Amino acid sequence: MLTMHGGPAAYHVLAKPTGPICNLDCEYCFFLSKEQLYPGDRFRMADEMLETYIRQLLESHRTPDVTIAWQGGEPTMMGLDFFRRAMEIVEQYRRPGQIISHTIQTNGVLVDARWADFFKEHDFLVGLSIDGPEHIHDAYRVDKRGEGSFGRVMAGLEALQQRGVDVNVLCTVHAANAHAPLEVYRFFRDDLELRFMQFIPIVERATDELLTIANAGWGDSNKQARPLYVQAGNQVTDRTVGPADLGAFLIAIFDEWLANDVGEVFVQHFDSALANWHGEPGAVCVFSETCGLAVALEHNGDLYSCDHYVEPGYLLGNIAETPMIDLVASEQQVSFGRAKRDSLPAFCRGCEVRFACHGGCPKNRFTRTPDGEDGLNYLCPSYKAFFNHIDHPMRLMSQLLHQGRAPSDVSAMIAAEQAARFSAVGRNDACPCGSGLKYKKCHAVSDRSTSG
Repeated sequence: MLTMHGGPAAYHVLAKPTGPICNLDCEYCFFLSKEQLYPGDRFRMADEMLETYIRQLLESHRTPDVTIAWQGGEPTMMGLDFFRRAMEIVEQYRRPGQIISHTIQTNGVLVDARWADFFKEHDFLVGLSIDGPEHIHDAYRVDKRGEGSFGRVMAGLEALQQRGVDVNVLCTVHAANAHAPLEVYRFFRDDLELRFMQFIPIVERATDELLTIANAGWGDSNKQARPLYVQAGNQVTDRTVGPADLGAFLIAIFDEWLANDVGEVFVQHFDSALANWHGEPGAVCVFSETCGLAVALEHNGDLYSCDHYVEPGYLLGNIAETPMIDLVASEQQVSFGRAKRDSLPAFCRGCEVRFACHGGCPKNRFTRTPDGEDGLNYLCPSYKAFFNHIDHPMRLMSQLLHQGRAPSDVSAMIAAEQAARFSAVGRNDACPCGSGLKYKKCHAVSDRSTSG
């Protein structure tokens, strides 16, 4: 939606007050290397820049709802006083009727009772990075000494939960947890009692040169410097989730969620998919037709096209020199956003799940289609499998919404359909689930254990 001035009525900014500086050294983190863009910098957002950012953000929005989002690096390294000043500046510049939402993405290591009290007081939604149980989380999420961070993250989570802070777990999906979807999901749901989840695939795109360095390991833990990471190359590191593994991961969790947790647990992928099936824009830019309305703000005011494109070719300008709204509405950024749609290969344009996928994130479009065309998403096998798998229940949930009913009613509908499907099957017939086993060796066993 455009304003009368030609700029977007609303847009999203990921502000990075510490730039790429972090107190962890996660092996798959693409952002730590961005320190090389600003050699010798202190990497702390100055008070003047903080005010400039918040003032421009609030003044340029033409919708009542404005989200102020902090990320890093690790934003809590700025200290509580910085964020208290941010709250004061918000109150100074918010217009009548503006509704401000505050979010922060953190590794949780510095979060304690003081931070939790602050988040609760200002109604923050806290995104907390956890990759699963300790043995999974600590596979890659290590500190500068190469030691696991799990215990410190759990202490941070406990502080947040004790004070009733809203927490959304962000779990990256990679080689260490891709084959344990239910272990990860049940850990979040049952052990940690979390109800809001995001699953973000790790795809470390790499050139031959970068691959050699990355697979050997880097960071303070082994004294090998990270090279500047940019979106280039058509290979991946050994930490990267397999092209079909993300789909299997999401399918396993979806089936568990569908049977037990609809309306109780909220998974971003599933919520966004339901929006697409219901004919509404999805909440995830990855699965939107175009992009360009989610920009990244560095500590010094430099604005980049996207959090994944903080590199010289995608620098839009500095908000101290050019108003942020003008940079977001610039031809460079508009072209960046349209290219997501316009660069789709023919294979994608004719795909049955294009409406739900839209080719995925452009940063992952570095493989070839079956007929040899460039620009296919590395995760295409996962997206095709996942979106086809959820098609029927998503259609049912969309129908329920049209009827004014709760989408959670879908679980009983699916259960009834399955009961009818299996009722006429003979013990020696092939199981309707498609496993290739006889019914007596497959679902008949689970049916007996359920009834008994």
